[in-house]
Amino acid sequence: MESTIMKNLSEGRFVLIAEIGVNYYDIAKIKGISNMDAAKLMVKEAADSGITAVKFQTYKAGTLAAKESPYYWDITEEPTRSQYELFCKFDSFGYEQYRELKEYSDEVGIEFLSTAFDFESADYLDELMNVYKISSSDLSNIPFIEYQAKKNKPILLSVGASNEDEIVRALDAIRRNTDAPVTLLHCVLEYPTPLKDANLLKIAALKQRFPDVYIGYSDHTKPTAECDVIKCAYNLGAQLVEKHFTLDKTLKGNDHYHAMDPEDAVSILKAIERMDMIRGNGDLKCLDSEGAARLNARRSIVSSGHISKGETITRKMLTFKRPGTGISPDNIEKVIGKRAATDIDDDTIIQESMLIND
Repeated sequence: MESTIMKNLSEGRFVLIAEIGVNYYDIAKIKGISNMDAAKLMVKEAADSGITAVKFQTYKAGTLAAKESPYYWDITEEPTRSQYELFCKFDSFGYEQYRELKEYSDEVGIEFLSTAFDFESADYLDELMNVYKISSSDLSNIPFIEYQAKKNKPILLSVGASNEDEIVRALDAIRRNTDAPVTLLHCVLEYPTPLKDANLLKIAALKQRFPDVYIGYSDHTKPTAECDVIKCAYNLGAQLVEKHFTLDKTLKGNDHYHAMDPEDAVSILKAIERMDMIRGNGDLKCLDSEGAARLNARRSIVSSGHISKGETITRKMLTFKRPGTGISPDNIEKVIGKRAATDIDDDTIIQESMLIND
């Protein structure tokens, strides 16, 4: 199946990815349903909102974090103080579950992908995805980047908490193994990201520094009614936006407190559609809608005093006035030196029919 993500990117259209991650575990609890039913419910809500793709996170706590790994998130929102302890809560799904989610995503018309966090999941996800997503946390994990690049599929690479040389090394690792398209995602590893730390100009810097890749944005700011962060990111060059997705932003823990919900997603897509309308196509030509103004607001060559029939027209006999329905001032040399074919009254818009072409 063709990747909707890559099709949209290649056609210059916006891509919105709902990062479901492991948020479905909490949704399952509050709704009293199974984890699978909650995950499918979130996929369906994302599809109904017009989102391009859904993304999960595939890991096992034991292969991802040491037992003493410290937290790096807002513990007033997520009180768990160990990465290992947190990941243990959300690592029950394996190949069969993700295959079921892939099939369900196809059924409801939305692209499926999941971030692999170990070699085993990178292997079994290969048959389920058209695109690989590599987390910022693995930007320096060159062996793992190369392993996924060898799958020869497009790669979305988040570059949170990175320096330029690290991005270059990661890209080089990909390019040594595949020519498939790459999308670099600006990302701030601060959960949630305060607006003062969003640093969206990095998007423009990435676009300038790496002109041969697509540019996107993995957003961890809290949604705003104005969608101003994502609109700004889009205008700076982020053609793809990935944002955590939930059905209840009031939930404590994990990635609900900085996520978008279906209503936010609809607002984001409407905002981008409006931005596209405002931005236009950039063609360096007069718009059809400017036709009347162009005709009436520009100037024509106009007689400055009476000109008798047969008289040779000089520069002093002419001026320039609106509307632009006569001969344009930039053609004045084609008028000077001609003889009048008829009497021309003062303040008359000169037409070619009033001139004798000797």
